[in-house]
Amino acid sequence: MLDLVIQIKKKTDGSAALSCRRADGSVTWQRQEGRQARFFPLHDLTHYAVEAVLGHPRGFYGLVAEGWDLTDFGNPWRRGPLPPEALVSEQIVGLLDRERAAGMEWTAAQFNACLPAACAVTDDDLRQVREKRRELFARWAALPAGETLELR
Repeated sequence: MLDLVIQIKKKTDGSAALSCRRADGSVTWQRQEGRQARFFPLHDLTHYAVEAVLGHPRGFYGLVAEGWDLTDFGNPWRRGPLPPEALVSEQIVGLLDRERAAGMEWTAAQFNACLPAACAVTDDDLRQVREKRRELFARWAALPAGETLELR
């Protein structure tokens, strides 16, 4: 992820846009409108927190840094299925999204019941991820419309 510049723009019309610039200068981007504009910036920030804190170099952003375009994620899966490392990141992010929607934090044991045994997380892992995510969510919430949040 070190060679990737991630920008999430909070547009004045309520939409959002995710843009990722790779080390070679190539860019992939996606606009999110309506409900997606409310969900995906937080989901994308959660990916950043999970992958940075837990050290998942081939998670979502790692694959983007390698050359995957945002349109490669989802049907028809032009690049084939996600690598196992990325699947773990996706599972953890999905569980954190569910946790956020439910308004309650799960224990590591609850997370691990949903993850492959080789991918267990600890309560300390989750504490660190949640702390990073809270920081990112606060930055996003404070960002004025028309501005861009940039992560490296």
